[in-house]
Amino acid sequence: MTLDVSLEPAAPLLARLSALRDRVAALVAHRSADDPTAADPLRGLYLSEEAVRHLLRPEPEPAELPPLEADFGDGFTDGDMDGFAGGDMDGFADGFTDGFTDGPADPLAGLASRLRLTPLDTTLLLIALAPDLDRSFEPLYGYLNDDVGRRRATVGLALDLYGAPAHLAAARARFHPAAPLGALGLLTVEEPERPFLSRSLRVPDRVLAHLLGDDTPDAALTGHLRAVSYDGEPADAEFVRLLAARIAAGPLLAFLRERREGEGLGCATAALRLAERSALHYTGPAERIPELLREARLSGRAVLVDSDRPGPLLGELSTTAADVTVLFSSPRPYDPQWCEHRDPLVLEVPSRRAAAPDAWAAVLPDAPGFDLAATVAPYHLGGDRLTRAARAAQALAAFDGTPLTAAHVRLGARQQSASGLEQHARRIRPAVDWRDLVLPERPLAELRELALRARHRDRVLGDWRLSAGGGRGRGVLGLFAGESGTGKTLSAEVVAAELGLDLYVVQLSSVVDKYVGETEKNLERIFTEADRTDAVLLFDEADAVFGKRSEVKDAHDRYANLESAYLLQRLEAFDGIALLTTNLRANIDEAFTRRLDLVVDFPFPDEEQRLALWRHGLAHVPSEAGIELRSLAAEFELAGGSIRSAVVTAAYLAAAHDRPLTAADLLEGARREYRKAGRLVPGTWA
Repeated sequence: MTLDVSLEPAAPLLARLSALRDRVAALVAHRSADDPTAADPLRGLYLSEEAVRHLLRPEPEPAELPPLEADFGDGFTDGDMDGFAGGDMDGFADGFTDGFTDGPADPLAGLASRLRLTPLDTTLLLIALAPDLDRSFEPLYGYLNDDVGRRRATVGLALDLYGAPAHLAAARARFHPAAPLGALGLLTVEEPERPFLSRSLRVPDRVLAHLLGDDTPDAALTGHLRAVSYDGEPADAEFVRLLAARIAAGPLLAFLRERREGEGLGCATAALRLAERSALHYTGPAERIPELLREARLSGRAVLVDSDRPGPLLGELSTTAADVTVLFSSPRPYDPQWCEHRDPLVLEVPSRRAAAPDAWAAVLPDAPGFDLAATVAPYHLGGDRLTRAARAAQALAAFDGTPLTAAHVRLGARQQSASGLEQHARRIRPAVDWRDLVLPERPLAELRELALRARHRDRVLGDWRLSAGGGRGRGVLGLFAGESGTGKTLSAEVVAAELGLDLYVVQLSSVVDKYVGETEKNLERIFTEADRTDAVLLFDEADAVFGKRSEVKDAHDRYANLESAYLLQRLEAFDGIALLTTNLRANIDEAFTRRLDLVVDFPFPDEEQRLALWRHGLAHVPSEAGIELRSLAAEFELAGGSIRSAVVTAAYLAAAHDRPLTAADLLEGARREYRKAGRLVPGTWA
């Protein structure tokens, strides 16, 4: 069987090796002409007396070697030193071109052109890689090294083959770690314990693979690179346009500070798409930065990095990535101490508004059966997260064996908003809707208005520029006030369900701390995470942390007032949806009330509402026919929460006797609720 193997793009490289072999042959002939040990089969394994006398002879004339191909140079010239400024990376990086263009067919010449390597650098690279591509160079190099065991090129051999004097400082400097070949990761000088001219030269396997046409990423980066998605609409078209223009202008190190997770990465990918640049998305440690930058240089790609601990990564990149475009996104503000040599271009990423319905329609073409715009309005997803949410929704629909629905889209979007809120809050996946609320018309209308505000805040506060300014966010804040059991928490769950968002109930026990300043830190973590998440935040019994400020009489009053002042400032800058509930509206500081979008009062239910609550509670419970509920509603003045508890008690009584629920069971449930509250049971029912 014949194996058909194409030599492209290796053919030009092999042709260069043929020219190099002629040069090696000439040097071998020159060395062996007057070498008395040339015919000794053990040459290189020991030193005879003749060999010592031969080494002590006066220095011979340099070999007259045939020239290599013209674009590699035919000898050492002063021009070969241009661009290397005493080992300073910035000295030669200014001349680099960051864009990947279609270079010559010869991959080595193309690499030299892109990275602005001198003829000397390019020839040294060819000499070093020869044994890795053609085994016949191994014994030849062993002979020229006077050591059959040293079958790689050495510094001295490379200079001899090029025709550069070994004592010339400028030539020796090309092997310095900060010189182009070392700094770019193209050539490694090994064995530092040996004399300089005897140190071996090695070309990394990844560089040779690239020259042979294999662009599989370096194995050292396995697990640290992610695919870059260029789908989705940018958060701010003008910001993306300016960033794309700067990327096209040349190498750039930019730090993009984001408010919500994924915003910086979304803007970066949109700008790269506009600038027609591909990129490597890196998620690994700082120790792998050299391999990352080498990969970017070989492929001509930019680098994307996102991290919530940017210090070590950004510091390393600011030092070594002068010739590569690097876009770094992080939620943390930039700290000048991270970068010693040069500061990045620091940009604040515009907050992402809800993705346009057209962007969702592009990734969900099979969603004609429902109002897509209303369904996706609460979600601030973009870029690859929007695409992943669409894929998740389609997968859920396929699993259910049904056409795509709004519920599938909402669940797919919520999966892309996973957050760290659960450390301080309890997540509730809403399983209720408006039919579960039994409220008067006014609070019901106010709750619907709250949901509308959450949907249209980007248009009203952003497009129509009705934000108050002063660093105020675009959050929606509501206060639910009423007696216990009147439906405040249930209403918050219904609002979250209407918006298709998860509800996070803040656990005050994990927030309030006796140590000064710790409560504010815990609250800041919650607000920061909520700003980055599409969710509804609920502060139940909010008067515990949003209470009135008092006159300062001692240190306790002072620090309690500091907590309130912090909350006032933080609520103004909040971008999410926060709901507060309280049984005692009078205990809420008026300064908080002014910052709220809506205050919804939940009245104690009247007789008709109590009757509706009894009926709603029994809707799914097997019951005897003819149970008189109106008399229960009239005689027992219970709030909705208490009525539900009474129905649950009655249901357990019925289940224990394995029979349908009876009027006596309901009566016993109502009596227990009265006794729990310390109230006297009405005489008729006692």
